[in-house]
Order: sequence, then structure tokens, then C-alpha cells
Amino acid sequence: MRGWEPRRLAGSAGAELLRAAAPGGELPGPASVVIDSRRLSPGALFVGLPGRHEDGGAHAPAALAAGAWGVLVRPEQAAAALAAPGAGAVLTHPDPLLALQLLARAWREQLVAGGTRVIAVTGSTGKTSTKDILAALLAGRLRVSASPENLNTEIGLPLAILAAPSATQMLVLEMAMRGPGQIAELTELAQPEVGVIVNVGPAHLELLGSLENIAAAKAELIAGLAAGRTIVLPAHEPLLDPHLREELETITFGAGGDVQLLERLGSGEVLIEDRGREIRLRPSFHEAHQLTNLLAAVAVAGALGHTPSGPLEVAFSAMRGQRTLLADGVVMIEDCYNANPMSMRAALDELAATSSGRPVAVLGDMLELGPDSERLHREIGAHARSRGVELLIAVGPRAKAIAAGFGGDAQSAADAPAAAELLPGLLRSGDTVLLKASRGVGLERVSAALRSAGPLAGALGGQG
Repeated sequence: MRGWEPRRLAGSAGAELLRAAAPGGELPGPASVVIDSRRLSPGALFVGLPGRHEDGGAHAPAALAAGAWGVLVRPEQAAAALAAPGAGAVLTHPDPLLALQLLARAWREQLVAGGTRVIAVTGSTGKTSTKDILAALLAGRLRVSASPENLNTEIGLPLAILAAPSATQMLVLEMAMRGPGQIAELTELAQPEVGVIVNVGPAHLELLGSLENIAAAKAELIAGLAAGRTIVLPAHEPLLDPHLREELETITFGAGGDVQLLERLGSGEVLIEDRGREIRLRPSFHEAHQLTNLLAAVAVAGALGHTPSGPLEVAFSAMRGQRTLLADGVVMIEDCYNANPMSMRAALDELAATSSGRPVAVLGDMLELGPDSERLHREIGAHARSRGVELLIAVGPRAKAIAAGFGGDAQSAADAPAAAELLPGLLRSGDTVLLKASRGVGLERVSAALRSAGPLAGALGGQG
């Protein structure tokens, strides 16, 4: 947005411009947009969003003093911003979040006018990894910008759009939801050319009540696509059938779909069929669930007219299955960014398939599962037992049901700090240990404890 001078930016955001001048003339456009003053770099536009515990607008004077290009705050915060050191622009809007979204909408329109194509990815699990795979798949051919980290909400998505450089050819956006209407809001903002629903699973059951309601919430992406555009869906997913639209091109992926895995070849190569065409890829990962995510990415690439081939190196986002070799040959699989019954099963299946020693699972609470939470946790324990897990550590109050369902060598820890203290003394040389739980459990504390328990033997790389 470097080319957007203050008046244009204010108009795009529906904001009032109170100060635009800088010493020696008008300011050039901002280098970036941030909402956290701690991440501010000189030349950034700081948007002060009111929060539950703190009002970001209160940090606007400090942002200007630190060299911000300008600040966007509520009108009642303008006087303090104008009085602050620094010569940055000052803009006001009664609703800074709405202004941020309007600004992102305007930037997206300019990107698309310049030839950028927009892709939106959602799903109950695996959407971040699918975004990572898709970005890597296209990056060798095009200038790709993708949602950084997990900027996938009504706040994060605008920031992801605004972070895209003007020369972007493909913009890959991740969309998250916790209730009805949220995917519709994000779809209206992103206006994607291609939408992807990776899967439908029991995430946020507590809020949505049933798998049918979850599917309907995800299907807001289908409803929001313009006629003639493309939706990529898992093959044979009856929960999405009521939401299909004839005016969209529908491409399915997975066994029996338009894009499917034909064969795993030697040297890590895979043979994929994409609507009659055979594609050979050599991905840097091998997990079954990630190969399914790869099929979704290949379907998107094909819809956009690209046929990928050859090596595919993917740097997965943090805590999405990265493997690290620790002291005494212990392999740690850090997959603790989030969890639901679908992703728990996939992670346990991968643990069973790849353990070089004793399979150990540290499984924590799965949050927001509603009245069936205890049953779903018990079923995960039973699945862990059936997949050959030899030692299970259940972390958190809900995870006690995982231990009960496991019925074997299981121990419980009240929380992540307790598990971090307990686990190092239970591991044996050569164990493979999986860490998996909902984000609120904080199992990264356990991974930190394992790393500090002894000298590292070396990193094995991310398997996201």
C-alpha cells in the first residue's frame, strides 16, 4: 500500500483524516498495517482496535512516537494522538475494525484489478496445512502471498489481504469460523475465485450443535462464491450435498474423486490423477492426512490452469506435526496447535505408522465438543489403544476420559506444566512421542520441557 497517500487511504477506509501532512510534504503510503503496537515497525499504519480487556487505541500516541506512518483510532482518541510526538497521519472511525475491513476490501479490489487471483481455504481440520501446501505448490511458478500464521478471522483476514504485495499473482487466504455467519462474512470480504472446504468434522460442536450445522457453516463459502467460480470439496461428503450449486464448477478430491492418489512410488514420489491427467510429485512429507490435503491443493492448481510436478518442499506452520530428534533417540511429534476428534485420529494413525520405537501419546483436552465431549474423548482413548500406543499421558480434566477409554498404561496430568514435569521421567531411549491437544491446553510447554531435558541430537524437519 506504499502508493496510497493519506486521503486515498482514509476514503477507502471510510475514515476521517485529521492530519495528513509530514515535514516537507504529504506522507507516502504505509509500508504495512498492524494492530499490535509491539509489532510496529517505522512506516506502518497502526489500527487501534478495542478489545475485551484493553483498548488498542490507547497505544496510538506511543505508536506515533515510535515512527508509525499513522494511526487509525476512534474519534474520542484523536486528541491524544494529535498531541503525541511524531508527524504521522491521524485518521478516525467510530468502528476501527470496520475501517480495517473496508481498507482490506479496497486493497483486494486493486490487487484483483492488477491480475491477482484469490483462493480461500476452510475446513474443520487441516486448513492451515492445506494453505501451506498450496502456497508451496504455486510458489515455483507464481508470486504467491498466503495468510501468515493463523490470520484467518474477521480481524486476521483483512490483515492477511493488506499484507499482500501489489505484485501478488496468487493470494491464498485461510478462513476460520466458530459460529454461523462468520465464513459468509469472510467470503464476502475475500471474494475468492476458488474456494476449498478441506473437510467437515466435529470441531466447535458445543457452539454449533451438530455435524449438519458445522457443514452448513462451512458451506457459507459455497453460497458466497459468484456464479461460474470453482469450489473444491472432499469426495463423497454427504453433509455438503444439500449446499451444492449448479452454477459453480465443483471439483472433488480424495478416493473416488476427480483428483485422487493413485500410487505411492519409490523415493517418496506420489502419482496423482487430476481429471484424467497423471501428475508425479515428490513432496517433503508422507503422512496420509497431508497427502489428502495435497490432493485438495492439486485440485486448486488445476482449476487455475497449473499442472504441478517434481519436488515439493513445504514449510508447515508451527506446531502442525513437526518432528524433532531429541536426546537418546527420542522423536517428538509436536502437533499441538489444535485438536478435534478427526485430527486426533489422524495424528494417532500417523504415530502408529511411523514410530521407530515405543509409541507414546500425550493427549490433552479437546475443547468445544458439547454434551458428547466425554464420549468423544473416550473414543479417542480407545483408538489410541487400537493403534498400538503403549504409554498415554492424558492432560487436563476432559482428557481423563481419554485415559479411561485407553484402559492400558495411562497416567493423568492436571495441566500442561504437570505433564511437562511428569513426561521426561517416563520416556525411554528410542520412543516416539506425540503431543496433541486443543490450543488452550498449551502443550508447547511439554515440548519445551523435552527439548531442555537433554542435548538435541538434531532436527528432522517439519511434517506439518
